Amino acid sequence: MTDLLLQYRAPGVAWIVLNRPDRHNAFDDHLIADLTAMIETVEADKTIHTIILTGNGPSFSAGADLGWMKRAAQASLEANMADAEALARLLHTLNAATKTTIALVQGAAFGGGVGLIACCDIAIGSADTKFALSEVRLGLIPAAISPFVIAAIGSRAARRYFQTAETFGSDEALRIGLLHEVVPAGELENRADALLAALDKTAPMARKDAKQLIHDVAGKPIDGELAAFTAGRIASIRAGDEAREGLAAFFAKRPANWISGGSKK
Repeated sequence: MTDLLLQYRAPGVAWIVLNRPDRHNAFDDHLIADLTAMIETVEADKTIHTIILTGNGPSFSAGADLGWMKRAAQASLEANMADAEALARLLHTLNAATKTTIALVQGAAFGGGVGLIACCDIAIGSADTKFALSEVRLGLIPAAISPFVIAAIGSRAARRYFQTAETFGSDEALRIGLLHEVVPAGELENRADALLAALDKTAPMARKDAKQLIHDVAGKPIDGELAAFTAGRIASIRAGDEAREGLAAFFAKRPANWISGGSKK
């Protein structure tokens, strides 16, 4: 049985499924390398506009595989550095993907599993999901995932959960910003279908550019330089083919040509 599945269930949508249900989709060095390569493959596919990341079985991901961690404890500093750099590369690859990324989260999401969620644009969790940033229980720290988790939940929440390693539920994950939405158990895929229907109405290149805009603007001082940058971005977008088509479709009261069944003018 392969540890990862790549499925194309609808045009333009790639499902990446963690497939180690007997280990609660915990990851080791091999899964990290394979998942990075799979995301890179999908990222390079111009026919794909959305990536959905989920897990088979009772859990989304329990984080690091304990057998792998046991081996790491006996390994050299150089070997541990290589492992850490590989995990950092995976997280960066997912975070920097130009496609819209959606995490569908069920069961348990611990440690590095929380990092994967934080790297996705949209995170939907089942009501019965449990979360933990559990590294300090093992004498470790959540170093590789920290930039992405802190960006998602803020430094204030991170200061608590990085210290206590408490388990918390979906409602708390929603409150602190790790999840965008909580749905009843068994409803994750139905909610994904609704999100895909909403995304179908949006312009693919505009989505890509809007995502890059967040990376470019977040954390920057709101000053003249930023104002000039954002003015330049909207001016260039307005002159593009998608904007012309979107505005023409709006005024003609017809679907834009990127919408399923829309005009191909």
